[in-house]
Amino acid sequence: MSSSTLSRQARTTPPSGVKAGPSLRRSGDNVSGWAFAAPFLVFFLVFLVWPILYGFYMSLTGKSLTGANDAVIGFANYSEAFADAGMWRSLGNTLYFTVISTVPLVLVALAMAALLNIGLPAQWLWRLSYFAPFLLASTVVSMFFVWMYNPQLGLINDFLSKFGIPKVGWLNDPNVAMWSIVIATLWWTVGFNFLLYLAAMQNIPSQHYEAASLDGAGAWRQFFSITLPQLTPTTVMIVLLQILASLKIFDQIYQMTAGGPGGSTRPVVQYIFETGFTGYRLGYSAAISYIFFGLIVMVSVMQFVITRRRSA
Repeated sequence: MSSSTLSRQARTTPPSGVKAGPSLRRSGDNVSGWAFAAPFLVFFLVFLVWPILYGFYMSLTGKSLTGANDAVIGFANYSEAFADAGMWRSLGNTLYFTVISTVPLVLVALAMAALLNIGLPAQWLWRLSYFAPFLLASTVVSMFFVWMYNPQLGLINDFLSKFGIPKVGWLNDPNVAMWSIVIATLWWTVGFNFLLYLAAMQNIPSQHYEAASLDGAGAWRQFFSITLPQLTPTTVMIVLLQILASLKIFDQIYQMTAGGPGGSTRPVVQYIFETGFTGYRLGYSAAISYIFFGLIVMVSVMQFVITRRRSA
């Protein structure tokens, strides 16, 4: 063996007793990192990735709870869904609920936070009373409002009758039922948005208001020129969260009206449920769910693009 070869081996082979170099330490760190991440990755693959892939495969089949036809039929379910008037009506109900619920859930939460932020006495009591309904289960809230809306025995109609106002079928009239559900949802969930707004308001530096007061700006001027601009990121986040939550509406509608009267309040999630577990057509219901999933993704992407442009 030549002397040059021996010299190269001497340079590349670490002597005994010398610790491993940075590359060996990095490989050991990688193994440790993967070991710590492995439990999460397993749950992520088993409970998220695999159901998404299998659900899409199911949407390409005629799978039924009866087992009559589990063969692959391609995109026939999607073609049928796009021509399904029932799906479009339920999707329209979902979008209608999203629009008429998101606006008050944002504005009322903002007003509640602004009133509390001015320094009302017993703030802990106001915070508790605003947020407490959000802690209740949807079943409790639904049953509470079902009794409140009862045409004959309900507290609301009894109160209106004292002023000579005729009784209203809050959950039986197609023109009123959806708004009745929005009122119940507003009372139930507005506390969460209220806390987000209140936390954001309390993080606005007081120096801004002090400088505005020295310049002669009143309370309303400070609110519109300082508070609202500072709350823009919070408002965008609340609107996005509220839109996504309203699009997935199911619990209170199913418990209060079961989608009635005459399907006027049936959301698309209930239509998917009924198609799969009442009509036994799992493949078709999976196709509708993926169409709805695509709509949610589009809304999220649009909101993300708008947020990026505002930040830029």
